[in-house]
Formats: sequence, C-alpha cells, structure tokens
Amino acid sequence: MTHPQMQAVQPKVTYTKGDIVLFRDVERFWLGLPGHTFVGRVERSWTHADTRKVLYDLTELSGNRARAGIDPVYMRLLPATDAMHDIDTAPLSEPDTGAMTPAAVAWLRQHLRQDGSALPGRP
Repeated sequence: MTHPQMQAVQPKVTYTKGDIVLFRDVERFWLGLPGHTFVGRVERSWTHADTRKVLYDLTELSGNRARAGIDPVYMRLLPATDAMHDIDTAPLSEPDTGAMTPAAVAWLRQHLRQDGSALPGRP
C-alpha cells in the first residue's frame, strides 16, 4: 500500500528592500555545520545573467555582514506582526508589570515618556 507523500509548498514571495528575513546557508546546513541560519535585511534584488533567477543581497543583522546572491528558496519573511505580538497582546489592565514581556514594558515606558497624558486607543 502506498501513501501519498505530504510536501510543504513555499508560496511565491517577492522580497523588497528593507524586509527582514530568516535565511539559511544551505551548504552549512546539509554539512551539519553550526551557524547556518541567520536573520538578515534585504538590500537589493537582481537577476543572475546566466540562470535568469532572481537573487537577493542581504545584510546579516547579527554581525552587519553582507551576504550576496541569496536564493529566495532559502529565505522566509519575518513579519512585523510576529515581532510585535508581545507588545500588541500586553495585558495593559494588569497591575503587575512583571506579567508583561520586557518589550511591552519598554514600549509603554517610551510612550509614557513622550506623552504621559494617555495611552493610545485600541485599533
């Protein structure tokens, strides 16, 4: 009896300058070497002259190092909504700020320093 094989399908994504992405050095990954996955910022896209494939140049955020010719198959967009989830879901009615994540507390402190009169309304 054969079973159908489940396969993940990567959506076709076009990245733009400034996007924050997770990318993987596929050679290091398959060789089992450490340091194969990085967070980067898209600097530009370009088309390879021979293959006509769109590639990306990134800046690795942890070391501010340039990475050129990254294949988008090994990139994933890191959405702002995921990065800001802790702030967006902070328990504002909670009297104990220890119940909030450090990022949420930092955002609240910064906002209150700018204008202590009121917190922003809910969207």
